[in-house]
Amino acid sequence: MIDTNNILLVGEQDGVKGDFNTLKSMMTYVRYTTLEAIKDITVEELDYLHSPTGNTIGMLLTHMAGVEYWYQLNTFENRDLNEEEEVIWLPGLDLDEQAREKIKGNDADYYINLLDTIREDTFEKFNTLSDEWLYERSEFGRNLATNYFKWFHVFEDEINHRGQIRMIRKLYKNNLK
Repeated sequence: MIDTNNILLVGEQDGVKGDFNTLKSMMTYVRYTTLEAIKDITVEELDYLHSPTGNTIGMLLTHMAGVEYWYQLNTFENRDLNEEEEVIWLPGLDLDEQAREKIKGNDADYYINLLDTIREDTFEKFNTLSDEWLYERSEFGRNLATNYFKWFHVFEDEINHRGQIRMIRKLYKNNLK
């Protein structure tokens, strides 16, 4: 459960020191607005496919969790998914036909628990790291990136997909008319 009392106070999150306060504050606000976007959502809405090659809301929520998990591996462990993790996470990361076949039939609590579990692990690890870690550089595609940028990208991606979620919910409701 997200404490909404201080949600707009960037940098005043309990339990995280220094520059991590800013990062955690922004990630928490973005997650709050994502959860608001799926409030009272049905399984039918979560599984609604507006086009044959489109994404469902359930797929997008799984993608959000998968992206965060991948960045945990990339930034905390300096590795990629192993074969076992690929089986679990690639459908949601790739958002392809396999995802459309596999990611369905779950209620909102399933996705919320998935997102919460991954986020708890992220914040727990943040509590063990120094601000200097945020500014460590590593190769990222064809460029160098700091860990701070990588974690910014996690919630930037969530913001983009939250917009899709809102659009899909509108398409679903319009389709019922």
